[in-house]
Amino acid sequence: MKAFFDSLRDSFGPLKQNQVAGIELLLQATDKLPIRHRAYILATAWHETGPASSNLHMTPRREIWGPTAAQTRYEGRTDLGNTQAGDGKRYMGRGYVQITGRANYHRASNIVGKDLVANPDLALDAEIAARIIVHGMTVGWFTGRKMGDFDSYVNMRRVVNGTDKADLIASYAEDFEMALKALPAKPVEPAPAPIPPPAPETPPAAPETPAQSLAKWIMAAVGVALAALMGWMMKG
Repeated sequence: MKAFFDSLRDSFGPLKQNQVAGIELLLQATDKLPIRHRAYILATAWHETGPASSNLHMTPRREIWGPTAAQTRYEGRTDLGNTQAGDGKRYMGRGYVQITGRANYHRASNIVGKDLVANPDLALDAEIAARIIVHGMTVGWFTGRKMGDFDSYVNMRRVVNGTDKADLIASYAEDFEMALKALPAKPVEPAPAPIPPPAPETPPAAPETPAQSLAKWIMAAVGVALAALMGWMMKG
């Protein structure tokens, strides 16, 4: 991990503890993803939770409520599922990538297994927010486009927010990719030994028929008689 963070410090300068903690959490949450997707998720969180000088950078954030003119229009937005009075403020943006609207909080509840509709501030929990950003950017929840749809970091911005700051975030992704490449390679786990197919079952023997039982009795009786005869002849 030292080489990873040294690389980030070369790119971004000294890192605060909250930044290190957030990066480590997102590293764990993206562990199974391709390196470029990991880099772009980290870069997106780096941008969306700014400014970098803040003690809350790289932690899930809550939208600052004015309300602004745009925020007042959250009320009654049926496309966001805001059907009840006060839904606009209640379901304001929260997270590493801020989700908004009752419908999106309901969807996030199904993803993380927690009731974010009843308790929207759960979206500020770092582990929950990490699961949301990873799921949303991987499957294309936020805009209908997913990271796998694009080859370039610039175009990957469409996964979250059109082309806004696309070049800047792409530069962050390049820095994170360089750092990720400094991580030690994971040991390759040996493939499990193949399981041999089960041996064919031996069919049970068919029960003896009366004729077979009689034949066996006769043969046994003949054997006894022959043994007795041979014994008598040897005595004679």
